[in-house]
Amino acid sequence: MTICTFKDWNVAAPGAGAELMPWLRDTGSLTQRIVQRCERFSVRNVKNSLARIALDESALLGIKPGRLAWSREVFLCADEQPVVFAHSTCAARDLRGAWQSVRGLGSKPLGALLFSHPQVVRQPLRYKALHAHHPLYRRAASVLPDPPARLWARRSLFYLHNAPLLVTEVFLPEIIKLQLIIDN
Repeated sequence: MTICTFKDWNVAAPGAGAELMPWLRDTGSLTQRIVQRCERFSVRNVKNSLARIALDESALLGIKPGRLAWSREVFLCADEQPVVFAHSTCAARDLRGAWQSVRGLGSKPLGALLFSHPQVVRQPLRYKALHAHHPLYRRAASVLPDPPARLWARRSLFYLHNAPLLVTEVFLPEIIKLQLIIDN
């Protein structure tokens, strides 16, 4: 089994199509950008619980491998169509501290919290083309009738009071159509 580390995630996204690049590179709130391009935005909650996370996530968050961490997975939907699969995780200890407000988000967007809090600091984005063997690809592609060979993802760490929260966003093919509808 290959262990994916943060260094496996690139500072650029070579091979991502030009139509996807504005979505990948945007450093603002992805939620807000989607909201501006659809009539009905919604968050479909898939998971919000303590779970074992990937080894690379544990390393980034300073959690011993195999320990439970808080994990949230949702689909961001534009007009009922999933356009992004979002996976967020932080140390369980930080649910009682810096990230206590993420526990009860339910179907509310995490982005609204992250981008409205003045003390949250975001680290630079990193990118990766995910293929069928990657667990995040499989979970993201679960809603796709005909999944493509790869899905592009980005991730970054957010810090609040020195406590890290890792957010990974996997872009689904419908995100491109959403942009085309608005930009044309």
